Amino acid sequence: MNLIQLLLSESLRNKNPQLDLQRSDKRILRIASQDLMNYLMFHWKLTGQETMQPEITERIRKYLYEKPEELKEFLNIWSGIWMKKWNERVKLVTETEESQRLKKNHKRLSQIEPLWRQLRNRSEVEDMTVETLIRNGEICGTSILAEHLLKTELASRIESARTNSLEDLLDITNRVLTRARHLSQTKGTTIFIITRKSLFK
Repeated sequence: MNLIQLLLSESLRNKNPQLDLQRSDKRILRIASQDLMNYLMFHWKLTGQETMQPEITERIRKYLYEKPEELKEFLNIWSGIWMKKWNERVKLVTETEESQRLKKNHKRLSQIEPLWRQLRNRSEVEDMTVETLIRNGEICGTSILAEHLLKTELASRIESARTNSLEDLLDITNRVLTRARHLSQTKGTTIFIITRKSLFK
C-alpha cells in the first residue's frame, strides 16, 4: 500500500467503519486513490507531467511532516465529499438481467480496443476529460468515466460509419468534453459494478 492509499484508507474508514479496505473493499480504495491523485494533479496543475506520481507523493510527504493537521483536515473533507459522490454515483449490481445489459455494453466497447490502443494522444484526451469532470464538481470515478466517455464516442463513430480513421481527434475530443460537462451536471448513477451473488449470502 502506497502513502496515498495509507492516508486515505484511514480517512475513508472514519467515514464508514464497515469498509474492509484490505480485502473485500480493496477496489474502493484503488478507485478513491486514483481519484485523489487526479484531484491533486488538477489542483497542483501537474496534469500531463511524466513524473507526476513521484511529485505528488513528495508534496504529500512534505505536508505530512510540516503540516500534518492541515493534511488530515483536507483528507477528511475530500474523502467525505468523495464518499457522498460514491453513494450517489455507484451502484452494485448482481448477476441479474440488469447485469446482462451492462455486459452487452461492455462487449460493445471491448470491440473497439484495437482502435482505442491506436488513438493518438489518448492519454492527453483522457487527462483533459478528467480535468473537465473535476472542474465541474465530479470527483468520483474520474478515470473510469473519462475512459468510458471516450470509448463510447469511438464506438458510436464506428457504428454510424462516421469515421474509419483517427484523423478527427479534435472533433472526438470536443464531443467527449461536452459529454463530460453534461454528465457532471446530471444526478444519479454513472458507474455500475457487477458483483457475485455469493457476496450477499
